[in-house]
Amino acid sequence: MERGLPHGRAQSGAVTKLTPKSAKKFILDNTALMAPPHVPEVLLHLADEAHDLWLRTEEELAEIGLPPPFWAFAWAGGQGLARYVLDNPGTVLGKWVLDFASGSGLVAIAAMKAGAKQVIAADIDPFCETAIAINLEANGVEAQFRGTDCVGTDDGWDVVLAGDVFYDKAFADRLLPWFGSLRARGAEILVGDPGRAYLPKTGLQSLAVYQVPVTRVLEDAEVKRTTVWRLA
Repeated sequence: MERGLPHGRAQSGAVTKLTPKSAKKFILDNTALMAPPHVPEVLLHLADEAHDLWLRTEEELAEIGLPPPFWAFAWAGGQGLARYVLDNPGTVLGKWVLDFASGSGLVAIAAMKAGAKQVIAADIDPFCETAIAINLEANGVEAQFRGTDCVGTDDGWDVVLAGDVFYDKAFADRLLPWFGSLRARGAEILVGDPGRAYLPKTGLQSLAVYQVPVTRVLEDAEVKRTTVWRLA
């Protein structure tokens, strides 16, 4: 869908990279404000079935300077994790929380609504900073954004929330030692996962299971069985 794209293409074929201002315009032009089906308490700017943002190839998105827009979809793991946090506010109440691989900011917003003292929404996709800021404003909550790779770091978070992070083996191999070290010093690590390929087979305690509606074009399913796990 070319309508409303803020970047344009130069006559020479060169691409005008997105700026923070044009990133905001792109998000507003290509998404609609809606509540994820499993988390009606939260509003997000999401690509819906009426938009073809998700039908574009990664090559097309790269050509216009836009990474794959993971921030424009409420993934099943994030929805399950946000649902758990809202239903069990004691998980984050009064605590310092890291929402790792935040994407749209769904889980960060849920944590703030559940009474977290402070939330860091972390994602290495620079586009997420704008998307999360817009979504925070839509929900009337505040959180900080961290755009650097925080794997291997420890700023003393009480709780680390991670939705849909075990989709890639190399990434999973980096995450597990980090999560393990955070858990060893006392942090709670909660993972929302709909059966991704590289979820660890051991060392996890199931806290809740949800049937989460998802977008078929992305997940090849209309509902994903999603589990919230606690790193034991």
